[in-house]
Amino acid sequence: MILTGDYHTHTPYSHGKNTVDENVAAAKEQGLKQIGITDHGFSHVAFGIRRRQVAAYKAECEAAAKKYGVDVLVGVESNILGVNGKADYRESDYENFDIYLCGKHVFVWYDKFSDFWRYGMGNFFSEKFRKHPSDKLRALNTKTYINTIKNNPIDAVTHLNYLCPANALEVAKCAADYGTYIELNSKKTHLTDEELNEIAVKTSARFIIDSDAHSASRVGDKVLVEEQLARIAFPLDRIDNIDGRYPTFRFTEFKKHL
Repeated sequence: MILTGDYHTHTPYSHGKNTVDENVAAAKEQGLKQIGITDHGFSHVAFGIRRRQVAAYKAECEAAAKKYGVDVLVGVESNILGVNGKADYRESDYENFDIYLCGKHVFVWYDKFSDFWRYGMGNFFSEKFRKHPSDKLRALNTKTYINTIKNNPIDAVTHLNYLCPANALEVAKCAADYGTYIELNSKKTHLTDEELNEIAVKTSARFIIDSDAHSASRVGDKVLVEEQLARIAFPLDRIDNIDGRYPTFRFTEFKKHL
């Protein structure tokens, strides 16, 4: 299994250790044809990229692409801001970016206090103090993921269910309907073997493997995902960024009609 592109990497513009140039150099060394530079979104309190930095961010990506001959996609790993599916990628931001990832994160300026309390703190307290999430919280998280996919032209949901337990099957059904990928994240375990197998068997959802690299040394890393896929005999033809295949990103098609 050879990775064609790694679409989820971070730099010091958010929470990464290495520069855009260093990440792209690592992609070149790994034989990748594409890389996404996707720093945390604008509403992340501690580690989000700021809109005033976008011009410099894009310029670094363009320079690195020219220097190393790797296709560099400029993006953001946007934050889910509330149960209504709002994210911190505004439509006015779209022209500046090539790829749109989105996921649940902590330390985010949520849309409303009720979202902060029910969604943000609800998941935080559940993770810290409960062995199992309540059915009510799982339903809330499922609704939030689905609304986010429906209301935004998201290319991929990042680390589905990590610190945010939901009904992964229902989220994957929605992702399949809207052309959003389910990311298989090689930095952290986020779906159980049973959940991933059920998604593969019961939905037509498609997948991409990403490193979620916060350092250049991890760009292109797929070991954790490979180990899980081997355990469940996952159909590799459902993964669109391996063995010479390239993803068809929803965001690209969406912007053609703006």
